[in-house]
Amino acid sequence: MEEVFMDNAFNLTHFTLNGYEELGKYIYLCFFIMFAVYVLIICGNSAIVYIICSHKDLHKPMYVFIAALLLNCFIYSTTVYPKLLIDFLSEEQIISYSSCLLQFFMFYSVGGSEFLLLAAMAYDRYVSICKPLRYAAIMTKRIVTALLILAWTVPPFHMSVLTILNAEAKICKFDINGIFCNNTMYKIYCLSSRMVTVIGIVTLVDLSILPMLFTVFTYAKIFIISYQSCKEFRRKAAETCFPHLLVLFSFSCLVLYDVIIARVDSDIPKIARLLMTLQAILYHPLLNPFIYGLKMKEISKHLKSIPKIVYSRH
Repeated sequence: MEEVFMDNAFNLTHFTLNGYEELGKYIYLCFFIMFAVYVLIICGNSAIVYIICSHKDLHKPMYVFIAALLLNCFIYSTTVYPKLLIDFLSEEQIISYSSCLLQFFMFYSVGGSEFLLLAAMAYDRYVSICKPLRYAAIMTKRIVTALLILAWTVPPFHMSVLTILNAEAKICKFDINGIFCNNTMYKIYCLSSRMVTVIGIVTLVDLSILPMLFTVFTYAKIFIISYQSCKEFRRKAAETCFPHLLVLFSFSCLVLYDVIIARVDSDIPKIARLLMTLQAILYHPLLNPFIYGLKMKEISKHLKSIPKIVYSRH
């Protein structure tokens, strides 16, 4: 019989996170690796955001969206890593139902914001490359602010509905087949609600599929126009669009992993499921600052100047 943990003071059910079972004697090694990765994520993303905020020549829509995306990565990692690191060092990996719902809400809200921010960046690049004379008139401060507000409010609205419905569902299992509360938590419910399924599909379409299709369509249009233009124009288009496409591909793989983990949970080995889950939270927030720091010429220029500034002060 599965063990049930009860918090008598708050009357909250706790769940066992049994995805750590496969780590065995390597659990402390995993802790140090994940701790190092989390520090790199915090430092890398914070450094690029600071550079964009502190240099007036980077106060342009494209860089504002990059800063928003990296800030989003920081929040995305913080919804998972602190609890993950605590669990690596704990004898029992448990989580309260309220904390699990909050993690689920935050994880997918921030994930949805990521797709919408990438779509906003694609639109910005389209206007910049394909309609350069009208860029200043179209990408005004008001439009950029509106796009940021939409990216950070639409996903929480969708996810709040799903989270409330989940909170009211009847629980039959008290162990979660993973290392944090993502889609795998649907296995704890006695019955799958038709309403939850419909709203889940609508949320997936609105927050992932439609923004991704819009982004791909926009970049396709950019490349078609670039192909018909001069070599210098093609070079400029590739230089500004390539980092965004890399990030889109990276994050799309993350979503694919998440869907596979949730839908074919019983058909894949535990160790494979664990590795896929770790990939979903590992390389995307870690690689983003490197992609933008190295591939975006203006950001890279300011990064290279940091050692010179530090040296001159000493």
